[in-house]
Amino acid sequence: MTFLFLSLLMTKFHSFQSNINAIELPEEIAYPHNYTPHKIAKLASEKLQNYLENQIDFTHDFGLHSSNGLGKMFGVLVVKNKFNEIGYLAAFSGKLSDRTLHKHFVPPVFDTLDTNNFYIKAENQLNELTKEIETLSEDNRYLDLKKQYHTQNQLNKEFLEAERAKIKNRRKLRKAQNEVDNQKNINEEFYLREYEIYLNDKLKPLKTLFTNKYEEIDSLKQKRATLSANTQQKLFRSYLFLNGNHEKANLLDLFEESPQNIPAGAGDCCAPKLFQYAYHNELTPIALAEFWWGKPLTSTIRKHKQYYPACTGKCKPILTHMLQGLKVQNTPLLTELNKIDSLDILYEDEHLIAINKPHDVLSVSGKEIEHSIEYLVKRNYPKATGPLIVHRLDMSTSGILLIAKSKEVHKKLQEQFINKTIEKRYIALLEGVLPKDKGTIDLPLRVDLDDRPKQMVCYKHGKKALTKWEKISIENNSTRIYFYPISGRTHQLRMHAAHPKGLNIPIVGDDLYGNKASRLCLHAEQIKFIHPVSKNEIIVHSPAPF
Repeated sequence: MTFLFLSLLMTKFHSFQSNINAIELPEEIAYPHNYTPHKIAKLASEKLQNYLENQIDFTHDFGLHSSNGLGKMFGVLVVKNKFNEIGYLAAFSGKLSDRTLHKHFVPPVFDTLDTNNFYIKAENQLNELTKEIETLSEDNRYLDLKKQYHTQNQLNKEFLEAERAKIKNRRKLRKAQNEVDNQKNINEEFYLREYEIYLNDKLKPLKTLFTNKYEEIDSLKQKRATLSANTQQKLFRSYLFLNGNHEKANLLDLFEESPQNIPAGAGDCCAPKLFQYAYHNELTPIALAEFWWGKPLTSTIRKHKQYYPACTGKCKPILTHMLQGLKVQNTPLLTELNKIDSLDILYEDEHLIAINKPHDVLSVSGKEIEHSIEYLVKRNYPKATGPLIVHRLDMSTSGILLIAKSKEVHKKLQEQFINKTIEKRYIALLEGVLPKDKGTIDLPLRVDLDDRPKQMVCYKHGKKALTKWEKISIENNSTRIYFYPISGRTHQLRMHAAHPKGLNIPIVGDDLYGNKASRLCLHAEQIKFIHPVSKNEIIVHSPAPF
């Protein structure tokens, strides 16, 4: 029995092949959507990376030595088997080399490429229907018939409209001559109806031929749509996820209360595959890590060997279920929240306030967290009216935040932001050395729908985002820099710093687009604006705390 158990795991349960006794194992699984990989998970990742560099099991162009390759997310889950042996499992996101099964990696939760299941058969049926629809739709006889029908139908409309116009002109003429002849009006209406019937009868044979062909194609389209919808629902039910309590739930269950539709590829990311295999094989999860392997992406921030958290769009509803029954660390957002009790006021008069927001404090209250600058302002200024927060800073960003004490002042300050007459200057510390002295970054941004709140570069749907920058100094292989945002998109400076088409160097402490540290080294250092009441120029300055 022992031999059988070990033989089943031998290609998926990987031993470290080194002494790991000195590594203290974590007592809880890290929160998968925001974490720093544990030392044991990093060691497992290094083992997997060594395998990827030397393996001959598959062929895949990761773009490390070519311009056309495609990188991929990989993951490891350190586990303990029933004999208290520590090892790790490995997984890849989606497919690898157009396959879902590889001997070094855990299998998918549901294998869409398995020729024995319903999905491949349904896909083949859908492909056949699509081909049949395309053949009928592109048939020259059908296209000629379609053209003839629409052309003749349009001509009939024009003929009828021409007759109607003639009758209208005759009636105007009769009216101008004070001629009242109701019988003529009745005859003309009768003539129009008869003429319309005549045109329709003449068109009827052509219309019948075209309609029959059209309905044949439309029937096939409806059949395809029904098959596609039924297949999708069956597929969603086939993705059955276990958790630490041995409970099962499918994608329909898990995304039932989600505001979005079930994303494409949900359940095929690394983390769900790893936990599923662990539960199926009586392995105890200990530590998780996911990293990117290959060519950086041009849309989202993905760099070779960089660690990344599990995505929120596809994985959060799934992992919320799968981690039940395990000891999981609290959400870092809750544990690291800087719960200040007072406001650091830099400027104040009867109309507005400029405060110095600390890092890791929300600008406005959220659904789950009430504590914020907005909350403190409402508490300290109960008589202030209208919207208070004029603009926002990321929770992780520190620096100057303007507060309006009245609706009128809020409106006038926001107009200055909209018209881009307010001058803002941020200071940041970058992870590496920036060779150039100044420049401009123009990369359009939109939210990453699969991984909120992260942003991505998108030239099709993104909003224009423009940033000017200026190097201040080089400090211990880091670069101190000024940022001058012309637009104010979410995570604009963080994305423009980290993206390969931007500075290609993330800001120190950026847990979303770079590497986590004690804080994000981004600070709104100075703001210049026209006072909405006195019309004087106001400059507020706050030195960077790093």
